[in-house]
Amino acid sequence: MYVKDTDALIVVDVQNDFCPGGALPVDMGDRVVGAFNALFRKFDYVYCTRDWHPWDHCSFSDAPEYVDGSWPPHCLQDSPGALFHGELYVPLDAKIINKGDDPDVEAYSGFANPELQASLEQRGIERLFIGGLATDYCVKATVMDAVELGYDCYLLVDGCQGITPETSEAAIQEMQAAGVKVIRSSQIQ
Repeated sequence: MYVKDTDALIVVDVQNDFCPGGALPVDMGDRVVGAFNALFRKFDYVYCTRDWHPWDHCSFSDAPEYVDGSWPPHCLQDSPGALFHGELYVPLDAKIINKGDDPDVEAYSGFANPELQASLEQRGIERLFIGGLATDYCVKATVMDAVELGYDCYLLVDGCQGITPETSEAAIQEMQAAGVKVIRSSQIQ
């Protein structure tokens, strides 16, 4: 599959706090880094979303239950945990999309920030290639919003890692049922 000038790559939340050793780690979350580093040079348009939470974000809990509205503090604005993984070579011209920066609003999808859709529209983007962390949360939310907005979506299965194999597989099936195509990064020319 060849990349067109109406394609964009969206890298969802490959941040230190979601990788091993972080505040809210996805097991083997750092394994997605290699897939994206190989893809960056193939796309003219790259978007990297990131959680960018204030210290008093509504999703934080002192006794986290690891469900919506009850997470440990993570990806605090300007903290080391909010930085992109150190081996992810984000292009200098990549557009960074912050989400979850309103203390009163939970935000899983990159499209929670209207800047993402506005930029895609301005550039005439039609197809989106999406992956990141975690498959069953922020990746799924971003993909499902993209489908609802009318984009032709491809899930980069080797560029995703989820919380559990079961919830990840269920998320992938849900995305496929919505018309998302599942591919590997090696299929992109």
